Amino acid sequence: MKRMETTGNIRDAIAAERRELADLLDDLTPHSGTHPSLCAGVAGAGSRDAHVPGSATAARTLARLSAAAAARMTDRLARADAATASTAQLAAYLRDNAHHPWKPPVGGLTAALGHDVIHGLDITVALGLDRRVPEDRIRTLLDTIDARTLKFFGADLTGIQLRADDLDWSYGTGTPLTGAAQDLLLLAYGRKLPPGRLHGEAGGRFVTA
Repeated sequence: MKRMETTGNIRDAIAAERRELADLLDDLTPHSGTHPSLCAGVAGAGSRDAHVPGSATAARTLARLSAAAAARMTDRLARADAATASTAQLAAYLRDNAHHPWKPPVGGLTAALGHDVIHGLDITVALGLDRRVPEDRIRTLLDTIDARTLKFFGADLTGIQLRADDLDWSYGTGTPLTGAAQDLLLLAYGRKLPPGRLHGEAGGRFVTA
């Protein structure tokens, strides 16, 4: 399958990702909104949604901030939004801002797509929901993974080779660690996963407590 090669393709994918996440959030129970997220520092799925660009939070996050400062500000605003808005309201923010032009201070539109996809997976994987991100979005993001990406997100893959078991992709050298491509993408973005999603001797390094 081809990667997304044009700005228009990526903008469309971002909008689709936000709308699909909004649909998913509509089906969450109130209890789900307090479930732990894979993203460190965010308490639950509700606040995780507030962290996705296109919500009320993102509209107040200034692109001129440094990447680290923007991340800290978005996290603080996410907590504030989640404390005052219902899951349904947060889903509405996503739909209403599906085509919002927000993008991170570095990385452009592809980084914006990565931000939305990863934070959506933070919700679905933590809740055990079987949502598969479309392959073209996953491949586009896998193509961006390099040493700089790993360093930015604090992902230590020293001595590990990631191998997707659902498409032809691998990264790194060392002891093989296999799993679904979208799960391996989460590892590259510094996440740890629930037990049973990874296969290989080193899998224990990347599993949530």
